[in-house]
Amino acid sequence: MKSFSVALLLLLTGCSTGLVIDRSHPSVNHDNRIQFVVLHYTSASEQRSLELLSHGEVSSHYLIGLQPPTVYQLVDESQRAWHAGDSEWQGRTWLNSSSIGIEIVNPGYSDTPNGRVWYPYTEGQIQAVLALLADVVKRNGIEPRNIVGHSDIAPTRKLDPGPLFPWKRLAQAGFGVWPDEQVVAREQLRFASNLPSITWFQQQLLRLGYATPQTGELDTATRHVLAAFQMHFRPQRFDGEPDAQSAAILQTLNTAR
Repeated sequence: MKSFSVALLLLLTGCSTGLVIDRSHPSVNHDNRIQFVVLHYTSASEQRSLELLSHGEVSSHYLIGLQPPTVYQLVDESQRAWHAGDSEWQGRTWLNSSSIGIEIVNPGYSDTPNGRVWYPYTEGQIQAVLALLADVVKRNGIEPRNIVGHSDIAPTRKLDPGPLFPWKRLAQAGFGVWPDEQVVAREQLRFASNLPSITWFQQQLLRLGYATPQTGELDTATRHVLAAFQMHFRPQRFDGEPDAQSAAILQTLNTAR
């Protein structure tokens, strides 16, 4: 009994000195928690955006202002911000846990008697986005195809950052992907005489990264996904209708991968 008491005392004394962890065998099987960057517009003024993102139910790692285009950091990159919601890209779901959110002060759109009017981004804001992405992407090793919009990861719920966001310009700077336009023109001629099935469109959208129903039917969800894709890669018309140009863009992007 005495020897047991001594052993117990030694054990308790050892515990009181703190936990000792052997870190001499680090695993090579790991990567960065941050895999994606998600871009948004705020649909609010700068002051209101700051209030909502710092004291409301949503948050973002960064906010880019309007005049001047100040870059605010609202959440440390090591922490999870609440900007993506129910989302999916490349088979990964609930992207709050694996993404950095960048909000840009912009009203979004207004519905008028003459149709929907979208609001442009300022040159200063775009320059700020490019500079911020250069920093974030380099530090986190984020792949260009994983720089996306809220509408890409939640196409049935969201429209931001909208059709006036300059995705092509970002891709030319290395932040995103964009199809070779000569290849698209060639493929469009081919698809004009033989438009692929809805099943083909659904498969190609899924392959590109979009969470897409695989029903073989042009259902409401599929239309939303196709419209989100078109708004990103063909913002001149994003009606959710399958057509030869959309097929050509999909084919070109997926072949390039």
